[in-house]
Amino acid sequence: MNTAPINDIAIIGAGPYGLSIAAYLADKGLRLRVFGTPMETWRRRMPAGMHLKSEGFASTLYDPRKQYRFSGYCNEHGIPYADIGLPVALRNFSDYGQEFARRHVPMLEERNVTALHRNAAGFELVMADGQNIPARRVVCATGIASYANIPAPLAGFPDDIVSHCSTHHELSGFAGKTVAVVGGGASAADYAALLAEAGAKTHLLTRRGRLAFHHPPHKRGLREKLRYPFTTIGPGWDSVFYTSLPQAFHAMPEPRRIAITRQHLGPAPCWFVRDAVERHVAIHTGAQVTGLAVQDGRALLSLGGGAEALAADHVMAATGYKIDLTRLAFMDAPLRGDIRTDAAGAPRLSPWFESSVPGLYFVGATAANAFGPMLRFACGAEFAASRLARHWG
Repeated sequence: MNTAPINDIAIIGAGPYGLSIAAYLADKGLRLRVFGTPMETWRRRMPAGMHLKSEGFASTLYDPRKQYRFSGYCNEHGIPYADIGLPVALRNFSDYGQEFARRHVPMLEERNVTALHRNAAGFELVMADGQNIPARRVVCATGIASYANIPAPLAGFPDDIVSHCSTHHELSGFAGKTVAVVGGGASAADYAALLAEAGAKTHLLTRRGRLAFHHPPHKRGLREKLRYPFTTIGPGWDSVFYTSLPQAFHAMPEPRRIAITRQHLGPAPCWFVRDAVERHVAIHTGAQVTGLAVQDGRALLSLGGGAEALAADHVMAATGYKIDLTRLAFMDAPLRGDIRTDAAGAPRLSPWFESSVPGLYFVGATAANAFGPMLRFACGAEFAASRLARHWG
């Protein structure tokens, strides 16, 4: 029988959402435990040398007293910083996140939850070392890594032939090889540019008629500012609504919410990788991958429309993420089965991020269909953290 004291709250995940929520809840004096490796996805599942899509002012973690934003970290360490117009290096952001954890989340336990069960008192978390930890409430802040999506024509092949881009951090091992990157968004462009820089012969295949890079920041006049006010997720009055009134978004009809979250701010490549991609990567627009065969240890990609097949040593799928709770391996099947989901497979959430299982909460991209596109970005952590702190504090 487990006689350990029941914790008020357990947070699974130590990225921007998990750390920000922990900072807010700790400030309220709540009993909590936080599990995970700080900034793990950013440090291990994004390519070294990458820069963030978000601007400097929106690339931060959140504590309730606003004592340690990314701008302050850069100032402390002599790192060039600008609110807008200076790309944020992945390494600087992930290092900042680790320092944020040391300062604001000292209770963080760098170990993994391997199982989550429901019981009469709430929940039981099973750790990798076999320890059982009870909790009344659980916040799942596990990010997007578990939801990596490889589309049907590329699925089911060995990892040395096809992989999702999120499994790669260091790209030097691809030097001298031919790599086909499939996708047309920011991740596809980032990986293609960095693979070429690492010495790979890189092909970028996208179904779109062109790569629609973001425009670089520029000085905006009053008229443009009024027509397209700036927000943490980009310009436009629709973005103002999504960032200012996520609770109003939550009240909208579910089909409309799902459609907006899917369509708003598509995965366009960033302006600062355009030159590297267009100068050093073979770009194939209108390229629909219809099949893949393995011949002599290499991938042979079939392309629709009568295009010639493309041979590559490796295929990297930069094909995004799809929310699918069955991919959360730590959550047992009976518990998952009790979570009601929307038409797109994401959990239906209350105005306080609570799922249909009392005491079980989801934040981040998993909650985007409920609260809007802002939850797909790190900047949404402030709303989630303040909302949960208000709910429980």
